[in-house]
Amino acid sequence: MGGTPFITVEGPIGVGKTSLAKEIAEQFQFALLKEIVDENPFLGKFYEDIEEWSFQTEMFFLCNRYKQLGDINNHFLNKNKPVVADYHIFKNLIFAGRSLNTVEYQKYLKIYEILTSDMPKPNVVIYLHASLETLLTRIKLRGREIERNISPLYLEQLSIDYENAINDFEAKHPDIPVLRFNGDHLNFVKNKNDLSYILDTLSTLLKKRSIQS
Repeated sequence: MGGTPFITVEGPIGVGKTSLAKEIAEQFQFALLKEIVDENPFLGKFYEDIEEWSFQTEMFFLCNRYKQLGDINNHFLNKNKPVVADYHIFKNLIFAGRSLNTVEYQKYLKIYEILTSDMPKPNVVIYLHASLETLLTRIKLRGREIERNISPLYLEQLSIDYENAINDFEAKHPDIPVLRFNGDHLNFVKNKNDLSYILDTLSTLLKKRSIQS
């Protein structure tokens, strides 16, 4: 396995995906792809009434991530320029599976499969996970108004969904390594040693797998 690095950072809300992706981009001089969150006009309504606004919210995310990944492929990966993203597009199925009813999910799945069939695939996935207490604390600290109404029960269920999804991803894609880091034990935002540990682990993997920037 080799090629141009395309690294995705994944994990539940509040675990630190964007912060870590920024650090990786700076350390390795990779292009940074950040998911569109605050621009989603349905997200605030979604947290207030999941059942009513779930389909609109998930479709907005899917279409925007499709466009982002297409741009990344054309402007960076096809030109051998490495990229780190603060999401993997498989997260769409995690959120859609949690919030959509059966009929909506089947419609959504068909659209997802069409849009992602030729999307670029990462050659490394970094999976961040943490306890509900840690996630709630970090969400509160960053103080996003749009996340003020997130239900702890929803977040807990989402964390379980993420764990199941990453296990399924590893089973289906044994050729794509997954680096797992526990956010309860590693606070890479405040502790430089924790950050160095993560970056060194990634660097070692890239060299081992002959993934060159």
